[in-house]
Amino acid sequence: MHCKKVNPVLEDKQEMIALLTGVKSSKKNYYTELKTTVEQLRKKNIQLEIINEVMKSMKIDMSLDEMLQNVLDRLKVLLHCERLSLLLLRNHELVLTNVYPEGSRGLKINSAIPNRQSLYWSALLNKQIIFQQLLNTSDVFFEKEYLLDLDIHNVIVLPIFIKNKGIGVLSIGRQDPSEWGLDDLVFLEQLTDHLAVSIENTQLYHEVVRGKQQWEDTFKAVDDMIIVFDKNLNVLQYNDSVRSFFQYNELSPSFALLRKECKSIIDETFRSQMPGYRDIYFKNNSICETYTYPVQNHQHQVYGVILYLKDVTEKRKMEAQLLHSGKLAAIGEMAAGIAHELNSPLTAILGNSQLLLRNKEKDDPSSPLLNDIKNCGDRCKRIIKSLLTFSRQDEYIFGSFSLNDGINQVLNILRYQLEKNEIMITLELDEDLPEIEGSQQQIEQIIINLILNARDALELADKAKKEITIITSQQEDEVQLIIMDNGIGIEENRLSEIFHPFHTTKEAEKGTGLGLSVSFGIANAHGGTLEVSSTVKTGSTFTLRLPLPLTQELEVGG
Repeated sequence: MHCKKVNPVLEDKQEMIALLTGVKSSKKNYYTELKTTVEQLRKKNIQLEIINEVMKSMKIDMSLDEMLQNVLDRLKVLLHCERLSLLLLRNHELVLTNVYPEGSRGLKINSAIPNRQSLYWSALLNKQIIFQQLLNTSDVFFEKEYLLDLDIHNVIVLPIFIKNKGIGVLSIGRQDPSEWGLDDLVFLEQLTDHLAVSIENTQLYHEVVRGKQQWEDTFKAVDDMIIVFDKNLNVLQYNDSVRSFFQYNELSPSFALLRKECKSIIDETFRSQMPGYRDIYFKNNSICETYTYPVQNHQHQVYGVILYLKDVTEKRKMEAQLLHSGKLAAIGEMAAGIAHELNSPLTAILGNSQLLLRNKEKDDPSSPLLNDIKNCGDRCKRIIKSLLTFSRQDEYIFGSFSLNDGINQVLNILRYQLEKNEIMITLELDEDLPEIEGSQQQIEQIIINLILNARDALELADKAKKEITIITSQQEDEVQLIIMDNGIGIEENRLSEIFHPFHTTKEAEKGTGLGLSVSFGIANAHGGTLEVSSTVKTGSTFTLRLPLPLTQELEVGG
């Protein structure tokens, strides 16, 4: 049977007083009516207590299963029911979401109810409370068979609405086949209204929680570092990339450096309420692009700053290598062109000088002059050979070579510049230095960069004697190259930065800040190291260490 929606009816105050005082009752039935009225009041009090207890127990962080359990535990006392189920609309389907107790499931959770011949759909679509006896009825509906299998003989279905929008139904079943009372229907309707509000609050809460969790998962999964600071530089939040970069320690020296380096840009972002940018260089030679973004509340007041750090160490090294390679390629192409242009006249000079020397006696006055011509020609030939070797920088052929040979090749190119600047070269090369594996052209790049830097430092030094000392030696399982100068030196606070790409104190036309950075990268690529020590006004020492091949290491150790 179908029951129209029942509205709560408040008892008239005067009529209630009349019932309690017996004004409208005869003496004969006064006590009977009074007893009935008191019983009704007691039942209503129990109903109010149940609603009150249910509402207090329905917290926004409580699951629907817990809510239904609280409802059924209390309804059992009042209505003698055995089963309660909740069905909610999802994507236009009425889905069974919760059943209590769990052992009374006739359908699997998340099963969709067919929208034809269904008690549940009828209650929702017709916006009516439906009461249905399951025994001794010819009515056909989808839910009948599985409810009878659960020994449910009597069911009431209550539609759930939020702001006139149907969201589902609440089904209450019991074994007792007796009809539901009018007071029971009124009470259940009130309970359903309260339950609808609680379901809405719970759904909204869990949507917020899911959204927050998705945001946090995304926040943590970002490869770049994100830190949220307040005005006092206290860390409010950071993602997993920060932990990894700073080795899980917020108090690490690098993190302390980050606070120090970023204080000014964070303060500026708080003041201007505009994004900021700068580069940060860490002592481990890491480089980070740093961006700051203001975080505002609903009143447009900045209460925090997001610090976004992107590790661009490898990117900068690649950029520096590409730029340096382009520069070397241009120089190499020019050098090759010059060398080829000079080769033809040089061949004629050397050939003719040799022919003339054959026809001259040693005591001939012109012999010394001819010997000078031949010696200068030979020197030019060595320089041209070195230029041609330098012009093949893009080949980077790996093989065995002597570090001493690389030094001599470089000096063939640079010796004239050094002599012109009155710089004395002191060589202390180990004649028994073993060969190493690698790219001779790349190692020569390092040597050229170090010698040119030493030359530039000596140009600025006000010293009568300017000297560059080059030393090679074998140290256990590696060979070592030391290049020392007595130039102006490097300030201590700059020593940790000189290997960073584009770091330079030279004028734009004299340097790009790439030489030492590229040299550092080449050393690492060869499994070696490049280190520096320096004293202001005394000079600098660069030390290149390169590993010996494995076979030579075994010979040294054996």
